[in-house]
Amino acid sequence: MNNLQLEKILNEKLSPHLIKDYAPNGLQVEGGAQINRIVTGVTASQALIDKAIELKADAILVHHGYFWKGEPAPIRGMKGKRIRALIKNDINLYGYHLPLDIHPELGNNAELARLLDIEVEGGLEGHAQSVAMFGRLTASLTGEEFAQKISKTLNREALHIAPDNAEKVIETVGWCTGGGQDYIELAAQHGLDAFVSGEISERTTYTARELNIHYFSAGHHATERYGIKALGEWLEKEHQIEVIFVDIDNPV
Repeated sequence: MNNLQLEKILNEKLSPHLIKDYAPNGLQVEGGAQINRIVTGVTASQALIDKAIELKADAILVHHGYFWKGEPAPIRGMKGKRIRALIKNDINLYGYHLPLDIHPELGNNAELARLLDIEVEGGLEGHAQSVAMFGRLTASLTGEEFAQKISKTLNREALHIAPDNAEKVIETVGWCTGGGQDYIELAAQHGLDAFVSGEISERTTYTARELNIHYFSAGHHATERYGIKALGEWLEKEHQIEVIFVDIDNPV
């Protein structure tokens, strides 16, 4: 497959033109024109690049790529080393951030809902491009039971901040993978029983307690493994190209 053809296929599937993002979506670093093997992963770290080189991949497809808004422009230091490795080995780098979070079929939020048995009802922000979602558990759970379910499913111990009424049963849930902790207030305004995100901030603890809502922090990396994995599996099935998912462990 041609590298520009792959970008076109991904853009048609993920529609990055529909959402304002913090980084460019699509082909971020151009490598060789012909792509036969793709490595997917959460973040374009040096460890993922090294693994892609070892696997003789022609492309890397990630959720967290490069050139974030506000970051220093010079290609030097860690950033320079990463990009030199890509160019030296003729590897294309594709990154899709918010478009992969919100995709209704392959997105991080959609995949987390599937894994946690949540029936999606809509976006917390009230529109199709909402990066935070809400829905209903297929079976109600206590806070302790839901924490155990998250921990077992994601293989990462979830941090649970319980409301004053710790026995409050959970039926409705809001969630946003990654650094979506500040959507907790919107979840409380919707009258939801619980909110799940990847990261937690110091302020989140007090917000959860004072708004009387269960809160679960399940890890930025752990909650965002599944969208990029699903996207790679879709590419392999629909376009007959070899895709290898590489999970570089990250405890955050």
